[in-house]
Amino acid sequence: MKFISWNVNGLRAVAGKGFADIFVELDADFFCLQETKLQEGQIDMEFPGYRSYWCYADKKGYSGTAIYTKHDPVSVRYGIGVDEHDHEGRVITLEMPEFFLVCAYVPNSQDGLRRLDYRMQWEEDMRTYLKGLDAVKPVILCGDLNVAHQEIDIKNPASNRRNAGFTDEEREKFTTLLGSGFTDSWRFCHPDEVKYSWWSYRFRARENNAGWRIDYFVVSDRLRPLIAGTEIHNEIFGSDHCPVELDLTL
Repeated sequence: MKFISWNVNGLRAVAGKGFADIFVELDADFFCLQETKLQEGQIDMEFPGYRSYWCYADKKGYSGTAIYTKHDPVSVRYGIGVDEHDHEGRVITLEMPEFFLVCAYVPNSQDGLRRLDYRMQWEEDMRTYLKGLDAVKPVILCGDLNVAHQEIDIKNPASNRRNAGFTDEEREKFTTLLGSGFTDSWRFCHPDEVKYSWWSYRFRARENNAGWRIDYFVVSDRLRPLIAGTEIHNEIFGSDHCPVELDLTL
């Protein structure tokens, strides 16, 4: 079973850069999107054989998530049940017979770390939500988690130490999540490989591969034996992020 996650940084923008062809070529069972930047009715993009689910931010042109799926879910949830977090369209959860699939767009701590305190509360509440799901059935969390966990996950760790996405606080929260019964699937399969999923639009970062790995598939530990492969599709353009992939033998 094939899972794809992609922060498209505006679905209407990437629609004009070959998104439909990329979608068909990747041929995923589940195709999860972050930062769609849409309100309901602003785009008509459906694909044969798929159903889609959308979570919109209250604020227009901001955030937003979506999941296309070939498989009918048992149930669908929007948000994590915490009002402080559930107005920005950041989380969709599909309950499937064998697992929960959570598509998330984690808040950025922003310039000057002005939203770091909020981000810390988000991390606590999100971990509580995921552990609650995991107590029922295994969890597959995917999306732009807005943190480069280890120094291997970022081109220039020293100069980014106190920048959003690479603070000690954010990295420690990710470590805590993994210690709560979850696995970073890419790093599990590729313990020493350097590959990035996001590049700034400034300073020719993608051309120079000065990137960050901030897009993930994190799975319940008990799914590790079912991981058949992972990939970071840095050959695919259209956004400042590239798609990431997880294959499970389900």
